[in-house]
Amino acid sequence: MSERAARFDALYREKPDPWAFETSDYERQKYAATLAALPAGRFRHAIEVGCSIGVFTRALADRCERVTALDVSAVALASAQARCAGLGVDFRQAEVPAQWPDGRFDLVVLSEVLYFLEPAEIEPLAQRIAEAAAPGAAVLLVNYLGPCDRPLDGAAAAQAFVAAARERGFAVRDQRTEPGYRIDLLAAPAADAALPAEAS
Repeated sequence: MSERAARFDALYREKPDPWAFETSDYERQKYAATLAALPAGRFRHAIEVGCSIGVFTRALADRCERVTALDVSAVALASAQARCAGLGVDFRQAEVPAQWPDGRFDLVVLSEVLYFLEPAEIEPLAQRIAEAAAPGAAVLLVNYLGPCDRPLDGAAAAQAFVAAARERGFAVRDQRTEPGYRIDLLAAPAADAALPAEAS
């Protein structure tokens, strides 16, 4: 078990819902805004990185034919599996970017996860996603904008990922700042296009 996995397992054992995902009005509003920022229609196969206890995963599953949900913590995943029983979500323990599942995804969700990574992990994660993204796939980032005791805060982590994704042909389709967090929507290159046009 890695140091990161052990740390998050201990956190979830001490407090099963450490960020009040189940009860917070802020989280409820953020989930609604996150879903509203997605392109219209259903997705064939989404991957959610850092699914935690599966509160948002349950809502995401309504928009997708399949969801693969990853988290570093086995304790969090046990809660997520119970919450999403019967929805067909494939939960896997993985520490990104070093571990990444096989498959092609037309939606990648990185909600409140980038600033938990080390700065040197952002670019390898962008590369993993570039290799796994279906043509035109949507990549949705959500990042907290408050103080953070990490090497990268939410804004810096989002900026670093967006820069790395742009280098790999991704286009920014939408960027918005809400009270307390920001949302970035990116699109993978289309199969028949070299570099999609960027949003102004």
